[in-house]
Amino acid sequence: MAEKKIPMRKCLGCNEMKPKKELIRAVKSPDGEISLDLTGKKSGRGAYICPDKKCFDKARKGKRLEKALETSIPEAVYEEMANQL
Repeated sequence: MAEKKIPMRKCLGCNEMKPKKELIRAVKSPDGEISLDLTGKKSGRGAYICPDKKCFDKARKGKRLEKALETSIPEAVYEEMANQL
């Protein structure tokens, strides 16, 4: 029997490929709302990040989340996301 393939995703902070289950998904919903998707089931454009403060800070400083989600992100949303981590 073949082994089941583990889905891998790249963290926007450290640029390392990690199993999808280890990362947190930031999602931009079809109506434009940006939030963290802890379940990985919300619909919309997603980007992955480690549940680590350093990775979040790197992604925030380099505006990597904004590029991945193709939208500008207000500071209030960044603060809310930092509190959820």
